[in-house]
Amino acid sequence: MSAHTLRVLHVLAVSFLAFSIVFVGNNFGQDVIVLVATGSSLPEPLYLAWGDEYHKTQTAVQLRYLAEGTAESAARILAGTGDFGGGEAPIPEKQLSTAKQKIVELPTVLIGLAVVYNVPGLSFTLRLSGPVVANIFLGKISSWHDPEIAKLNPDMKLPDLAIKVLHRTEGKGSSYIFSDYLSKVSPEFQSKVGKSVSPKWPVGASIARTPDLLEQLKKTPGAITYTEMNWVDKTSSASAAIKNAAGEFVRPNAKSVGEAASAMESKMTQGFRVSLTNPPGKDSYPISSFTWLYVPEHANEPVRGKAVNEFLQWIYSKGQEIARDRGYAPLPASVLSRAREKAATIR
Repeated sequence: MSAHTLRVLHVLAVSFLAFSIVFVGNNFGQDVIVLVATGSSLPEPLYLAWGDEYHKTQTAVQLRYLAEGTAESAARILAGTGDFGGGEAPIPEKQLSTAKQKIVELPTVLIGLAVVYNVPGLSFTLRLSGPVVANIFLGKISSWHDPEIAKLNPDMKLPDLAIKVLHRTEGKGSSYIFSDYLSKVSPEFQSKVGKSVSPKWPVGASIARTPDLLEQLKKTPGAITYTEMNWVDKTSSASAAIKNAAGEFVRPNAKSVGEAASAMESKMTQGFRVSLTNPPGKDSYPISSFTWLYVPEHANEPVRGKAVNEFLQWIYSKGQEIARDRGYAPLPASVLSRAREKAATIR
């Protein structure tokens, strides 16, 4: 079966779910509301866990989360398909203004993008800076033995091995965060590639799904790519320590991502559409971001709007605890209270 045919079948399946699943019966004769969401694959493990845990407490509600990418998810919600969507890029203002109804963008948790690599024989964590990573993804640095990488890792014996760049296909939120960061630290990257969910990468191979990307990384000596930090432990990948704006080399984890958000909290007064990349602070991880939900302010049916409202309120209480337990950085207190207040307006 061709890739095009598989893609068509996937779109039809999503459309079927979004339009046809409203209520299903359970074994006790009770109607169950199935909330249908599409979104990024980065927070997929967390969102699936949230759906399972929420269903345990609210058995009349189930969540179907289909990971198909930030851009496609946003397009579906703007077109009025599905209960909510998700991604790592704010929807452009122009698109929001042409939506069938008002869309609310709500942060759910903080995420960090790890730069992961497959370089055989390394005994220590690789150190990289933003400009060096930018030059790798521009194709200007093509060997792990390059002097610029060696300068950052003076105690490490680097192999004379070709660098093989892997990145996501078009429309991915991880590419938006990554290109946002690289555009801030490299004027050349900014001018040649820029910030986008669909960067025009000058080198490398494109892979659609996060699990497939990391599987390819494991099979490719010399490979480098980017992914959400919780996928690193999940797939036993090696991640680099990245030099932040204060000159410190920092690994991605819940604490360093939380520090990045705290350093940018003063910028969050006008809403949640804030870039957290390359923040100040010696403990801040430089490739940090919110991940958002795209939610219609008013559902087509009041009962579904009520179900979405209650699920969101749960996300901003018990859901944050579950996120913390699973290695994600929960929202800062001030952001959490404002997100909860905004979510209360969903009907």
